[in-house]
Amino acid sequence: MPYFRILIPTIPKALTKYALFILLISFSNCKQEEITYEKEALSKIEILEKLMDKAKSQAIDVTREETTLWFAKEFLKFANWDETNNDAVEKLFGYYEKYETDKVKLADELPDFERKKVIEILDIGIKNLNDLLDGTITRKAAQKIDWQNITVEDNRLVNKGRPIFLHDYFSKTVGAPLTDTNIYNDHLGAIYHTGSHLYEVNKDRPSNPYMLNEDGTFDEKLLSYITEVPDTNIGFLLLWNMGVPDWMKKKEPEIEKGRSLFTGFDVDNPLLREVWSKVIKKTGEVTKGKKVTDLGYILSNEPHWFSEKGHWTYKFLEMNSISSYTLNKFRSWLSEKYKNDIKTLNTNWESNFKSFEKITVEIPMDKAKRGTPLWYDWCRYNMDRGIEWFTFLQNELRSTNPEADTHIKIMAKLFVDDYRSHGIDYEALTELTSMIGDDAKITGGRNYRSKKPEKWEEKYAYYWSELAHSYDFQESVSPNKIHINSEGHFLSTSGWRELDTPIDYVRSSFWLATLHGMDASMSWFWARDADGSPEDRLEGELNFFDPALAGSYAGSANMQPHVVNEVSQVMYDLNSFSEEILALRDQRRPLRLFHSETSAINKKHHMTEHSELYESLYFEGLAIGFATEKIITKQDHSNWDVIAVYKTEFVTDNEFDALQSYLDKGGTIIIDSSNSLSKNEYGQLRNKQLSSSSGKLIYAKENNLGSFKKLAMISVTDNTSKIKLSEDNGSINKSCTWRVTENPKGEGYIMTIINLGKTTSDLKISNDNNTSFSIKNMLNGQELDKSFKLSSKGVLLLHISESK
Repeated sequence: MPYFRILIPTIPKALTKYALFILLISFSNCKQEEITYEKEALSKIEILEKLMDKAKSQAIDVTREETTLWFAKEFLKFANWDETNNDAVEKLFGYYEKYETDKVKLADELPDFERKKVIEILDIGIKNLNDLLDGTITRKAAQKIDWQNITVEDNRLVNKGRPIFLHDYFSKTVGAPLTDTNIYNDHLGAIYHTGSHLYEVNKDRPSNPYMLNEDGTFDEKLLSYITEVPDTNIGFLLLWNMGVPDWMKKKEPEIEKGRSLFTGFDVDNPLLREVWSKVIKKTGEVTKGKKVTDLGYILSNEPHWFSEKGHWTYKFLEMNSISSYTLNKFRSWLSEKYKNDIKTLNTNWESNFKSFEKITVEIPMDKAKRGTPLWYDWCRYNMDRGIEWFTFLQNELRSTNPEADTHIKIMAKLFVDDYRSHGIDYEALTELTSMIGDDAKITGGRNYRSKKPEKWEEKYAYYWSELAHSYDFQESVSPNKIHINSEGHFLSTSGWRELDTPIDYVRSSFWLATLHGMDASMSWFWARDADGSPEDRLEGELNFFDPALAGSYAGSANMQPHVVNEVSQVMYDLNSFSEEILALRDQRRPLRLFHSETSAINKKHHMTEHSELYESLYFEGLAIGFATEKIITKQDHSNWDVIAVYKTEFVTDNEFDALQSYLDKGGTIIIDSSNSLSKNEYGQLRNKQLSSSSGKLIYAKENNLGSFKKLAMISVTDNTSKIKLSEDNGSINKSCTWRVTENPKGEGYIMTIINLGKTTSDLKISNDNNTSFSIKNMLNGQELDKSFKLSSKGVLLLHISESK
């Protein structure tokens, strides 16, 4: 008690006894307060357990309460560890810049914060069971997942004869065995992965060049990480592209030129390809038919090759230069693109190269060159070499494992952001692999690095558009594939997390993502060992190349029992109504927004403009789709009513011809102005315009977003349904996104509504023929009036029955 010893001499003798008494009482109260939270939680655990017994005796399913109980007990244990290891927790808070200055306070407060949140989730569990027992609410039994008997179909995961949605945590307690039921269970998820002893050091990861020794033999220890995975649970395998062993660097000095943040080598290097071929073939061979690969081989972790000056990736050595192999492949690509006509290239580039073999290019490139033919050619080539690299990986894998499913953990922001020097063709890679893959985020608040409010904050409770926009695009490209978010960032990102994350945000974000196509997700991240301590990588001195990992623990889900419990609760609800969710999300997409990577490469703000169009249409009750040259060429045109072309000046001749062919076959196109489609990829004016031919070609009369939106909506002939939703939230902007479909299990309609706005909305449901109908909240069995309120971040699943 150092403070007590210092304080006593400063107190006058007459007050010493009184002061001592006050100090002892204060100290006692402080300790008593700590004990009280734990005692209160333990008392409520007893209450919930008794209610569960009573409910079971009445054949009421208590799966949801079993999960709440498990998290409550775990986090009481975690709180005690955090209290005992205050210094370690303080250090971990200090690794995250946002919390660094308050790390002492946060570490001191964390144990009681966790205990209070345990009490909150127990209170919710107790209330729900009491309401069930007295008949105030009803609910559907949870669909508990049998992790060892999940089958993978073309566009859905199936368990016990019903579709399901899966959730787990990525990078889960690295070092813990897959058989540890404290970590792999019904509450946290039980998706297996290869390499249960993976660490941050590249050489300790399987499925990368370190697996192959210089003499051509395989490292048996790394191989065992793959071969010794129990063949029981569904899982995934990640190909780790981070680095290469020293013997390869000595043999090939250029092997790291043109590396990127998570692809630590030159993908064009011949030695690298030779080694990777052997590694990936061996990987496919020894894992063929194993359940651990049923959720696919992830071909890469967050690939990108940003190659413009001033980008944040430069300081992490991304594309600081390119190798002679990359340059020579670029020369060959240009020769083919220009049909070996160096004069035309020189005219476009304003250069004077004597031949294609003499071409040079400065990488990283000055972003002032955006919109020039040089910029376009490099960015398009950079994307094409990315496609070629992943095609190579997939082909090598399937040479030994022909049935291997694949996907790529691509960051969704690479599609929705305006940057285009990153080498990722979102459409081509979505089309290439047999599953849709991504690393998509939703954030519940502002990036702490932002010096001013972010644009979405004006209208919305959280940042939803990156995921919705990118997912609708991917689902348009590949509508019949399973969709896996292999590193979900809904609970935290490097720039956002909130220690007291609202549970309605958690529910809303997972519901939204699933509605847009997500079949399985692995949230970032679970790092608690069973005793409450953080995983091995987070102990001792942290020095990671990964700029985000060191600070990932502070403020994460590992400190928030209410958050992880709510993730499990919303997954129970989604799985209880999986057929209804699939019916809502697999609807026809009657309105297609035309997307051109050509314009996205050339224009500074193309994707920003298109995101604004997408947002304006998002609250009208229909599933939005996209059209591209490939979609128009390959897919059935009856899948949509109209294609909308908006602020898309630059298109290739092939893109233009695809649109004209669609009109020739009777299609409908609306276009914002004659400026769209007016230029080719090099900014040269096109000498022809679209002709209506056998179809309908409609130009907007007014060149603004509002009028174009109205034109798009009236052009949709197959609108949502005769059920409509009207909204009043006190502003001119709608905030409730909704979908409705015929009930897949019988009469009536199924409707879901999510309030993305910052305020409560007054809603009203109506139908076209003005017949009477009833509305039931499917999540709690309660009846709703036609007019009702929905709070910010609120989620509803409704059954609408027409009166007979």
